[in-house]
Amino acid sequence: MDMLVLNRSYVRLDRRGYRFAKRFFDVVVCLLIFPLAAVAMAVIAVAILVDSPGPVFFIQERIGRGERHFNIYKFRTMKHNCDDRASREFMQAFVAGQINQDAVANQAIYKPKHKNHITRVGRILRKTSLDELPQIFNVLRGEMSLVGPRPNVPWEVQVYRGWHNERLEVLPGITGLAQVRGRSDIPFDNIVQYDIEYIQNQSLELDLKILWWTALAVVRQNGAG
Repeated sequence: MDMLVLNRSYVRLDRRGYRFAKRFFDVVVCLLIFPLAAVAMAVIAVAILVDSPGPVFFIQERIGRGERHFNIYKFRTMKHNCDDRASREFMQAFVAGQINQDAVANQAIYKPKHKNHITRVGRILRKTSLDELPQIFNVLRGEMSLVGPRPNVPWEVQVYRGWHNERLEVLPGITGLAQVRGRSDIPFDNIVQYDIEYIQNQSLELDLKILWWTALAVVRQNGAG
């Protein structure tokens, strides 16, 4: 019994040490890339403003660690004031596992937005994943990490099955294991399984591997769009 208590204490201390190292790593990396990222974001902001009317940033409420609500920052890729009701209904069905296997084979269905709603600059940003770049501010604010489960919006979390909530035990990430294993073309249950696999095997080594795999996926444009 004493040994069991010691083992549990060791696990807690080990996880606490990892979380500290992970946070330190996140902040250092964000600060190092910030000068280059700031230039890139300025260029992207001008391109968005010239391309279509509307705000530069898309700000949306998401659910993070411990069901904490926060606002995520992305570059706007859609035309301003598009009706997203159909997308909401689809994504709720997707998260709830109500999308049949035929739909799973068609990765385009996981991005149900009509192509005419996406701006010209938005297509480029989605293909390169540069629309996610402003999330370094979420990382610096401690709301997200570089690596972790992608955060869902509240109306998606509302239809979570019980075991889906395990992905809310850690900070959400800009990228994660599910993103490098399939990005947008795998069922939500598989996404959650990958997230749980990541949570159970967290380490800085795994984080570095996922960041490297993410870079390769972006260059190859695997599952982007």
